[in-house]
This record gives sequence, structure tokens and C-alpha cells, in this order.
Amino acid sequence: MAAPFLPTLAPGDAERAAQLIQQAYAPQNHLSSEDQRRLQQELFEIQKRPEAWGLVLPLLDNTDPNVQFFGAHTMQVKIARDWGTFPQEHVAQLRDLLVDLTGRSISLGRNKVILRKLFVAITSLALKICPGNASVWPDWVISSVGTLSNLGSPNEHLLDFLAIVEEEIESAELVAQSKAQMQRTLLDAVPMVTQAITTCITMHQQRPMSELTSALHCLQAWMTVFPSSDLTPFIPLLIALLNPSSAPGENPEFDETTFVLVSDTLQEVMAKSALSDGAGSKTLTEPLLLWLDRYGGRIVEETLSAGFVNGISHSLCKLLVAIGDHSTMYLASNIASSSPPEPASSSVPLPSPLPTRSLLVQTFLRLLLSYTALPGFSGTDEEESELTLGFWYLFQEALWNTEYDVEYGDSDTDEQFEKTREQGQWSIAKAVYFELVQVLRRKVTWPPAAVLNGWTRDQRDGFQAYRRDVGDTLINAYYILRDDLLAYYVNDLLERLAVQQEKQGWEEIEATLHCVMAVQEAVPLVDNQHLRRVFGPEILGRLPSTGRERVRRTALNLIGSYASWFTTQSTTSSTPLLMGVVSYVVAALQEQALCLPAANALRDLCDANRTALAPHVAAFGELNAGLTGIPDTEKSKILQSIASVIQALPPIEEIPPIEALLNPVVARLFEALQLSSRLPDEARAMAIQQLETITGVAKGLTRITESLLIFDDSPAVKQEVQQMNNARGDPRMLKLRENIINAVRNVVELWSTDATVSDALSDLFKAITSLPSDLTLLSLPPGPLLELICLAAQRQLTAVWLSLATMLIVQLDPPSLVPATFKPIAPAEAQGIVINVLAVLLQTSLSALGQPGAMEANPDIVQAFLVCMDMIAQHFIATFYQLPPELFNGLMQCAVSSLSLQERYSLVSACTFLGTLVNRTATTDELNDAKAELAQTHGRSIMLAVLNDFAGVAPRSATPNLVELLSILVTRLPAESRVWASEIMSSDDLIPSKATPEAREKFIKTVFGSRSMKRMREAAQQFTLVARGLDGSSFGYASVTM
Repeated sequence: MAAPFLPTLAPGDAERAAQLIQQAYAPQNHLSSEDQRRLQQELFEIQKRPEAWGLVLPLLDNTDPNVQFFGAHTMQVKIARDWGTFPQEHVAQLRDLLVDLTGRSISLGRNKVILRKLFVAITSLALKICPGNASVWPDWVISSVGTLSNLGSPNEHLLDFLAIVEEEIESAELVAQSKAQMQRTLLDAVPMVTQAITTCITMHQQRPMSELTSALHCLQAWMTVFPSSDLTPFIPLLIALLNPSSAPGENPEFDETTFVLVSDTLQEVMAKSALSDGAGSKTLTEPLLLWLDRYGGRIVEETLSAGFVNGISHSLCKLLVAIGDHSTMYLASNIASSSPPEPASSSVPLPSPLPTRSLLVQTFLRLLLSYTALPGFSGTDEEESELTLGFWYLFQEALWNTEYDVEYGDSDTDEQFEKTREQGQWSIAKAVYFELVQVLRRKVTWPPAAVLNGWTRDQRDGFQAYRRDVGDTLINAYYILRDDLLAYYVNDLLERLAVQQEKQGWEEIEATLHCVMAVQEAVPLVDNQHLRRVFGPEILGRLPSTGRERVRRTALNLIGSYASWFTTQSTTSSTPLLMGVVSYVVAALQEQALCLPAANALRDLCDANRTALAPHVAAFGELNAGLTGIPDTEKSKILQSIASVIQALPPIEEIPPIEALLNPVVARLFEALQLSSRLPDEARAMAIQQLETITGVAKGLTRITESLLIFDDSPAVKQEVQQMNNARGDPRMLKLRENIINAVRNVVELWSTDATVSDALSDLFKAITSLPSDLTLLSLPPGPLLELICLAAQRQLTAVWLSLATMLIVQLDPPSLVPATFKPIAPAEAQGIVINVLAVLLQTSLSALGQPGAMEANPDIVQAFLVCMDMIAQHFIATFYQLPPELFNGLMQCAVSSLSLQERYSLVSACTFLGTLVNRTATTDELNDAKAELAQTHGRSIMLAVLNDFAGVAPRSATPNLVELLSILVTRLPAESRVWASEIMSSDDLIPSKATPEAREKFIKTVFGSRSMKRMREAAQQFTLVARGLDGSSFGYASVTM
């Protein structure tokens, strides 16, 4: 076939391309990855040439399918990526050639993969030439199908083509107007498409299976286009295809291929079409429920009797889930309805009389519950039960939100009817969910050890994930059953414990405990008799105290999850219960396998029940003394637990137990420092452990309630503050805090460059410092710690030290309403601390970031540095202007340079800092001279960086932050900003872009002609698109409309 209008390749290029393809993709050629890459690169180089359009015909005429595929692929790629290289006067000829090539390829029996490429190429061509110029290819979908049909293309391939047309247009990136125009071309073709699909479905028994497959795939693709009026007639046709192939009266035999394909199509209808989201109850929901009533139970029975889920059963499960997602409100509102269904049509013989809607809904729920309750273990023996879990959440929500349609006449009668119906609904719903919680208790039971030992790691992890998902479902069940759920599980535990044998059945008990734990977040924080039984001698007291690690671990996790519930018990009645639970936890601390969950549970118990446990602080002291066999990794949590109890004491009474906890820890920390020269690794690990322990104690001493001292000036609060200050001034506390500071200083000097040590120090600084309103006996002032941070940063600058500096600088300028719980830092003293810290951090940071490529290689440090500078600007703006000029200028140059970084967080931090600096400088009366100096020295460079960012330097995701910075410049320095922007826009300083002088002038006029942030944002976004050549593109359009 000749096509003289196509660009011509040099002689031999087509043959060379064919050879390369055969060398690269022939199965008998075993090429190395390097050879494969080389051949592909050479092919790519040929394909991207402007004249490579000439490859299409010779490659498609080749006898090798691999070469033919590359010919079709080249046509698609050239249209999609190199359309600008094609002579536009030959567009109509290319259109006719492409459709003709495709029809002839179909007639020649080309591979479907090749045909798909050609179908995509036709659609790509339509996307290029039809928007805005429909006359070039009027009714292109209909005309293409007509041409292909005239060339002898069978229905199967025409349906494949139509499916690809919709998929490609749906995913095409077009501006809104062009997208709408292309979608109209699809709507114009709807009658033709529906007729083609309908004909195939109704005559499927006389057609090959592949044609039905193509028809249903086409329906799945087009269902987002079809209006509901065009889609509805397909529903009875599809449901009829689900019917068994056997004659009536015989055992139903389903064709698996057809069943799965039709089921998938119905699932798509319910998820994506005009009939989604509950639409079509009479045309879709009720016909499907009637089909399930006739055939669903038989498939489930065969599944259970066979002992495995075949393809049909798996597809039915997915269909049930899809119906549940689609028709949740229908199912909830009709669960007790005595009315018969009113299906628009039925694809199965209907019984007389029709079953009520309530029976249909209950049949559906029974079928779905059968898959939830499949025998075996999820992820190992079956995969269907997990698919059903999401429905029970949707169904619970729907039951809560159900509204009944009642025809009002006599009000008393109507109210009684509604009340009776609601009672019927909830009685059935509760029965369903009651069966569900029984099923799920069984499904989360771990297998016996003999079975579990044969599981792979992935199977164990998968089952753990399934148990977590079941926990979420049980929460939904709790919202329906409330205390009935806890009552069932408590009774289940009591019954199993009553017949428990030493070596059997603990997996069942563990499963029930897991279920009780799973619903914790839904259980109200009030007294509950069932929980009292769980944590009392009836259940917790009868659990094993040795061995049986799994059930004991779950019991410990259960205790930790319900730790705050014990606060609902009165102090007198809860003490035996609470102390019994604490004793159970403490007993597990000595076992290595259970120490972690036990330590976590103890920490949560003590944290939530400080006041109730405070009278027993002596017992906790004995616990501390007996921590000999507990791993060091868990000691910090245990000491945090003890510290939580200590915090409930009056401040002066906290001192002796805090000394008992921490003096040995601080002593071991000094011991580790002394060992560092002889055993450096062991000493470092020991030091980290002691730091973590001090951190845990500091956390435990922090109050758990939000501090109200900042707003409360009552006598009681003042007295509490005074008591804390008096206790902090005690010589014993002064000495302990001094020892901690000295030890930490030595750690910083010795190990601050070690990542694990710096992390431990970071956690410690966060825990042991606070705003004055949250002061504890251990709280350290920010000044000395900032000195240590500067020392560490000088040795090795990291984001950790900069972030800690940011946190502590805030504490130097606490909220003004705070009473004097700290000895107040005079403004001059705070300013002095900050100026020293600022000078050190600037010298260190500018030196590190000034190296070539350092800012690009360390975005975390850049971000942390600029965030720190921003915090100083917010609280201590004057300190910047007390710096040596070279330091301040270096900071400004670094910040402005950061505006050109491609890493978004660094760039955003630079915008924020510069905005704060300009804003605070301009609004502080004492800094008028500094404002003028800042504008004169650095204003234009900031404006230049911002405008260059708009023009193409910065990622477009940072545009909102750049607009904010521009707004601050325009607002605070209006006259100067107009001059800078005008000069930059008319000079060569602005980076080369596609913005014309008119676009630049329009931007300047809009920005300075309106003080509206909205107008400024729109102008900046438009200028950004124009400058980058994205104006009018789908990519640019999508970003602007987000």
C-alpha cells in the first residue's frame, strides 16, 4: 500500500529497524540486559526522527508479528508525541490511511495486541484533530466503525475498538472544552454501541465466546457514558446470562467463564455507572435479590460441601459484596419490610406469592455471612471472608441512617406503625450482628501450634492483618449490639474457662480476649459490669500465669487498651480490681517474651490512674528495686510508669521517690562516660539506655491533662504553682538537675556525632523541657540546653539539632498570660541568649550549606535551618539586626538561594521565613531603619527570585507559598516592590521563558492594581502557565483548577 504523503526514510532504515526488532525480541535470542538496552536505544533513535512516519507501512507489511507490532506502535507514538512534525495538509489522508490499515490488519488476522495498538492510534488521531475542528472528521466514532465494518471486520473486533475508544478518551488529558466535545462524540455513538452489544448478548449462543467477552468488555468501558435509560435494558439480559446452563429441574450447572464475566460486568454497573450509589432498586437491586434467592444458596451449599471456593463461588462472593456496597440503604430500610418486591423485570421464574423484601434481604445477609464464616483460616485456606468485612461497616451506618416512607393518616396509628417497624428492624439487625460476632470470634482464632508451625512468614503476617481488620468490623457490631456484645464474649470466656484443660483450648480463649480488646475504642468510658468481670478473679484471675505466651500477651494488650477505663471506678471499689490487674502485669515483667507488652501495659495503667495508684507508691518503689531480670530496653517504660504515679503526689513528696529512681540512673550514665575510653561501643549503648530512662521518667512526671494554668489565676492554681516552685528549689532537686545537665554535656562532647545518641538526646530534650505552665521537678531551662545544641551543631550540623533549637527558642518567649512559674527571663537576658545562639547557628549552617551542592544534597538541614530562622523572626526579630552585617547578609543570600531549590519543603520554608522577616520588620516600630536597610539591600533580590520562580525555576506546587511571599512584599513595601517588579520584568534578569512582554505587563498591572489576594493568586497562576508554555494545556488546566 502506497502513501506518498508520508515522510520518507533513508534507504535501508526500515530494514535496519526490522532487524533490530528481531534481534531484540526474538525469543530464541538470549541477550544480556546491556545488549537489550543498546538495541532498544537504537530503535528509539530511529523512531523519534521526524521522517519515522515512513516506518509504519513497511513494518506492518513484515511477516514477523514483533515487527508488525512495532509498526503499529510507531504510528501511535508519532501521533501522540510528534504530531507537530506531521504536515497538516495531509491530515485527512492520514486519517483514511490509518482506518484502512486497521481494517486490512483485521482481515489479515493480525494479533489482537497489534490491533489494539492500531485502535489506540485511531483514537489518538481523533483526539488530535477533532477538538475545535470536528468537521475534519465528522462523527468519527460512527464513521470509523462503518469503514471497518465495510472492510469485513467482525463484530468482535468492532466491539474491541469501541471499548478502546472510550477508555482512551476517558483517560485523555484535555482542557474542559475539548474534553466535553469528545465526550459528545461518544454520546452520539451510544445508539450504535448499545445495538451492537445487545445483538451480541441476545445471540450469544450462536456466536463464539470471544465475541461475548468483547461485548461485555465494551459494556464495562461504556457504562460510564450510557445514560441510565440506555443502561437499564441490559440488566435483565445480564442477569439471564448468570442462569445455569442446565435444564430446569436439574442440578444447576453454571458456565464458569460466562458467570465470572457477567458477574464482573454487574459489579462494574453497581460501582461506576449511572445506576451506582443505590440507584435502580427495582431495575437492579430487586432482580438481583430474586436471582440470589433462587440460585445463591445452591452455589454456597456446593462450596461448603466441596470444601473449597471455585471460580463461580468466588465471583458470587464478589457480586454479593458489590450488591452490599451498592444497595446498603435498600437492605437496611427493607430488613423488616413485609411488602413484596416490585421488580421492573425478572430473569428467573418468579414464585407465587413473591417472598417479602424482608426475606430477600435476610437471604442476602445469610449468603454474605456464609462467606464471612467460611471454614478455615483467612489468607491460607480461603480469601473470601476478608472481602466481606467492609460491608458490615456500611450496613451498620445505613441502619443508623435509615428513614422510613410512611403514608401519614391517623398520627397515632402512623407513629405506632413506625415504632413497630423500627423495633422489627433492630431485632433482625441485632440477630444478624450477633451471629456475626460469633463467626468472627471463630475466624480470628489462631491454629494449633502444629498447624501454625507450617505457616510461612507471609501467612502469619496476613492473618495478623486479617485480625486487625476484623477488629474494625467488631467495632461496627458493637454500635449495634452495645453491651450484648460484651456480655456474649464474657459468657463465652466463662464457659471455656470452666471446661479448660491445661494444654488445650487457650487459642479459643485468646481469640475472645482479642475480640474484647478490639472494641475498646467504641466502649463508653463509664462503669461496666462486664469489664469488671473480665478484669476480676472470674476471668483474668483464671488465666495462666506461666507459659501460654500468646494468651497472656493478648491479656496484657487488653489491659493496656482499657487502662483509662479503670478511672471510671470509685477509688474505694476500684483499688482491688486495679491492683489485681497491676499485679498480673508486674508478674509478666520478668519474662523476656512478655516484658514488652507488660511494660507497655504498666505504663498505660499508671499514666491513666495516677491518683488511684499514688497511695501505693511504696509498692512501686519496691518494684523499682526488683528490676533485676528485666531487659534494659524496657526499664525506661517501667520507670516512666512509676514516675506517672509519683506525679500524683504533692510536689514536695515527689522528691524522695524521684531521687530513688534517677540517682542510680545518673550514676550509671557517669559510669558509661568513664568507660568510653576502654569499651567505647559498650559505653555508648549503656549511655543511650540511661538517657532513654531519664526521658521516660521525665515523660511520666508530665501531667496528662491539658494545662489550664495559662488561663487560670485562681488561688488554688497559684498555690499549686508555688508548691512546685518550692519543691524545685529544694537542694536535692537542684543537685539532681545539675548532675543531669553535667552528664548530658559530657555525652554531647563525646558522642553527639553518633546518630543513635543524637536521637536519644533529642527525645530527652523534648521530654525534660516545657513551657512554664507544664513545669515539673525535672524540667530544665532552655538556656543551658541551647548552649549544648550549639556545641553539637558545631561538631556536626544535623536537622535534629536545628529542630531542637527551634523548640527551645519558643520556650524563651512563653505566652504572656503565663503566671511566673519559672523565674522569669528578663527580655534582655532572653535576647542575649538568642543572639548568641543565632550567631553560632548561622556561622555553622552557612559554612556547611555554602559548599557546592550542599543545599541540594541536604534538604532536611535546609528546611530545619529556615524553620529555626523563622521561629527566631517570630519571637526575637530584633536579634537579626544585632548581627554582624556579613552574617546577616549571608543568611539573606542563603534564604534567597533556597527559593531556587527544587525540593518543595525547603523552598516553602524559605518563603515562610522571608515573609515573616519582612512582615515583622515592617510592623515593628523600633525597626524602621532596619526596614529601609532590608529593602535597599535585599528587597530586589527577593523579588527577582520570586518572579523567576513563577517563570519556571520553582516547582508549580510551591506557587501558593510564593504568592503569599509576593503579597507580603507588595503590602509591606508597595512602592519599592512596584519598581523592582517593573524593572525585572523589562530586563534580562528574568530567566528566559515563553511569557511575552504583554503577558509580563498584564501580570504587573494585575498584581499592583488590586490588593485582593484572590486576584494576585490568579494572576500568578496564569503567568506561571504562560511562562512555561502550559497555557491551555490539560496539564496546566488541571493544576489551576485543583
